[in-house]
Amino acid sequence: MKYQKSNIVPHKSASLFTPANILNEDVCLPAAVIKKAALENNIQWMQRYADTRGVSLAPHGKTTMTPWIFQQQQQAGAWAIGVGSAWQASIAMVSGIKRVLMVNQLVGKANMQLVSQLKAQYPDVDYLCCVDSVANAKTLSAFFAAQNQQLDILIELGVPGGRCGCRTAEQALALAEEISRLPALRLRGLELYEGVLHGENPQPKVEALLRDAAALACKLERYVDGEFILTGAGSVWYDVVCNVWLEAQKPANCRVVIRPGCYITHDAGIYQEAQEELMARDKTACDLGGDLASALELVAMVQSVPESDRAIVNFGKRDSAFDAGLPQPVAHYRAGKALANAAETIETTGIMDQHAMLKLKPGADVQVGDILVFSTSHPCLTFDKWKALYLVDDEYQVLETLETAF
Repeated sequence: MKYQKSNIVPHKSASLFTPANILNEDVCLPAAVIKKAALENNIQWMQRYADTRGVSLAPHGKTTMTPWIFQQQQQAGAWAIGVGSAWQASIAMVSGIKRVLMVNQLVGKANMQLVSQLKAQYPDVDYLCCVDSVANAKTLSAFFAAQNQQLDILIELGVPGGRCGCRTAEQALALAEEISRLPALRLRGLELYEGVLHGENPQPKVEALLRDAAALACKLERYVDGEFILTGAGSVWYDVVCNVWLEAQKPANCRVVIRPGCYITHDAGIYQEAQEELMARDKTACDLGGDLASALELVAMVQSVPESDRAIVNFGKRDSAFDAGLPQPVAHYRAGKALANAAETIETTGIMDQHAMLKLKPGADVQVGDILVFSTSHPCLTFDKWKALYLVDDEYQVLETLETAF
């Protein structure tokens, strides 16, 4: 199996100019860019956090689906890369990732065949997936037994009204008992995702789920030979996961694994708010020094100023996340030179497929052909709109083109 790179085209992929500078219009705009310094800061900060807490880090690769970034995370010390599908697992393995944690159920003949091929081609890669039902466990065992292969699995614990996962400890224990009788499956531990818990004050519910999971892990310990993997934590509650699980009674040989993903480029929206709340409640994070920084930006051009208080920019829903807040301007350039007050005088108020509508406040000086830089919220849904993103320095000089693999 070989990872097929995307075709390089002048729009939404690599530059035709070398060297290239985004602000000199050397690449087709709009373009998604990643600030190298901020990216490196985020990788190092989260790895320091995990190391300081004494837990393992398995960042969720589905956020970026960018092999180069996977490699940087692994080189910095990540224990694994998390994925959500068999296809994503294949990209991680082809990219040289040594442990792939598929935090999802493996279902379907073609998906099982793909994982079987990956296990044969990359025998030294540690691949794990999740199960939450006897039916799925029996299907997996029958398939991989026929291939003379063993599949490593984690039982998933869920919550009523949530997504996948056993709803009770009794279901999880019954599943573990069944797995112990299936020849091709090996139980490695317990997984959950606390991010499905919402509401006005979800922290008590998150903590209760984590305590229940630790107690369940102790009961499951007898079904697991060697190290017991206990894993949870998205990008919002990773400190709470550490706090509860590090203090709780656990299996004797337990590895706690956290799985934040959006920290990699952070954002200026929902994850910035979540990180501010985390920093306010977590002394360890504060004592590390520094913080996460927004690294992903969208660079676009003003294409029309049809009214004195209205401008139209050439990006839209096809180019940026918009589910958790509209991209907002953070910098304004004309002929390569920075202009002041973009954030104070320009506001994004609407978005269509290929157009974003801006409200120009008093003092705004916006002309056709100006370049505007936008921050985004929820990086996952911006990454998956691009075949490639530009890695840039602080002057927007293109350092490298990073291909994605969605």
